Amino acid sequence: MNINLKVARVKKNLTQKDLAKKVGVTNKYLSQIENGVSNNPSNDLMIRLAKELGCSVQELFFEGVNK
Repeated sequence: MNINLKVARVKKNLTQKDLAKKVGVTNKYLSQIENGVSNNPSNDLMIRLAKELGCSVQELFFEGVNK
């Protein structure tokens, strides 16, 4: 589970659907990333997510417990 991504999204008061639309993916795919079903998003998507959530790729995907 990608806890960092979910926490960052919730702190910004965004639903999965809202964030997915902003970064150009389906809310189903974003849910799969958050829940660890899909654990290999593209570098480009990781950058778009980090930019939208106001943090670094490192903070979102590589720090703390993600699974």
